[in-house]
Amino acid sequence: MQISRYSGKSFSPYGEEEIVPDAAPGAWPAPEATAPLSASLQLPGSKSLTNRELVLSALADGPSLLRAPLHSRDSALMIQALRQLGVDITEVAGAGEYGPDLLVTPGELGGGVSIDCGLAGTVMRFLPPVAALALGPVAFDGDEGARRRPMGAIIEALRGLGVDVNDDGRGALPFSLYGTGSVEGGELSIDASASSQFVSALLLAAPRFSTGLTLRHTGATLPSLPHIEMTSSTLAARGIVVENPEPGVWIVPAGPIRALDVDLEPDLSNAAPFLASAIVAGGTVSITGWPSATTQVGADLAHLLPLFGATVTVDGSTLTVDGGAGVIGGRELPGIDIDLSTGGELAPALVALAALATSPSRIVGIGHLRGHETDRLAALATEINKLGGAVTELEDGLAIEPRPLHGGLWKSYEDHRMATAGAIIGLAVAGVEIDDISTTAKTLPQFPELWLGPLLGKAQAPMNPLELL
Repeated sequence: MQISRYSGKSFSPYGEEEIVPDAAPGAWPAPEATAPLSASLQLPGSKSLTNRELVLSALADGPSLLRAPLHSRDSALMIQALRQLGVDITEVAGAGEYGPDLLVTPGELGGGVSIDCGLAGTVMRFLPPVAALALGPVAFDGDEGARRRPMGAIIEALRGLGVDVNDDGRGALPFSLYGTGSVEGGELSIDASASSQFVSALLLAAPRFSTGLTLRHTGATLPSLPHIEMTSSTLAARGIVVENPEPGVWIVPAGPIRALDVDLEPDLSNAAPFLASAIVAGGTVSITGWPSATTQVGADLAHLLPLFGATVTVDGSTLTVDGGAGVIGGRELPGIDIDLSTGGELAPALVALAALATSPSRIVGIGHLRGHETDRLAALATEINKLGGAVTELEDGLAIEPRPLHGGLWKSYEDHRMATAGAIIGLAVAGVEIDDISTTAKTLPQFPELWLGPLLGKAQAPMNPLELL
């Protein structure tokens, strides 16, 4: 593929062009595609699986080896926090391309620490039930943006389990709890409408509760059910069978969590911008190491991307998207009308594609994205509209009308998926500048390197997630 950083003109599917300004200071000029792609990539491990396996390994009955885990800011924050609580986590040489394996050896959990959650939902939600099993006080805080993320359900759940929690009535970070070394467990009802992570957090720690846990969701909706299925699957692999006798009810028995050596799958949600790029630029993009069976919602890309006219094929462990001539080659991109309630984290990439389409789109079932790293619905609407688009917020989603787009500064809002959505649009629209591409280090520090390297053949210095803690 040939990529032009700046052509001085803006491209739209309607054939309109305009002069665009030079890049803003400190911004990342999103590379523009000028020819079809022919790229093959291998991606780092899944963030969702890595952080679940780190928690389970920390609570297990012996050492576990995590092979090819993700090394990113979110996983680094989880490792740092577990070490603070008394878990030994050692880097060991492995065959993974993106960093060492991790040997996790459980230890006696102790408090007297302050945990930095950064902007990681898995850290701020998964670790409080673990900290309740420690002895002593544990404080939680994070980035400024983390203080705006919903936390009330997990705070009230801990209180319902008899844990002493002090949040000064905020229902959000910062807060502290006092662990007594054990949690009784029993029956508990919560409203997890804002995030499936509230359910996963309790299921992961529940085997260590004295009587296990019967958990009931009381809300009208529950987003991202596949993530709960992922949690149940990781527990089952370690000998804990989670019963789901009816929708919204989970029964976790008390018992030992088995130590396990785990091979981490690549992050399929992080594949979204790369696979979407084939639809914009044309040509093909392949992701190697694609699992034949998985609980990751990124697997839905195989049937979502054909809605935009792409062809998706799987050959062994390689998934390939063929975008034909692509948007830049003049192919009309159809709009879509979908409910994405099971895979909301794919929404930014799909909305970016819809912004380049030639017919309207509606993406619903994603109201919960207002409580993610940023209000993703407002952020996507704002940034696309700044570039000349026409996106309207709905109660539970977004409506996207086709409009010619032009270059400009795209704000990331400290949200990795906002940054990558801007990069997708930048392939077809000259002069798009991402204000902070380093936010992709949250789950994929190698994003700029991969976006420019395999596609352009130009080296890009990789980011070190540890430097961003």
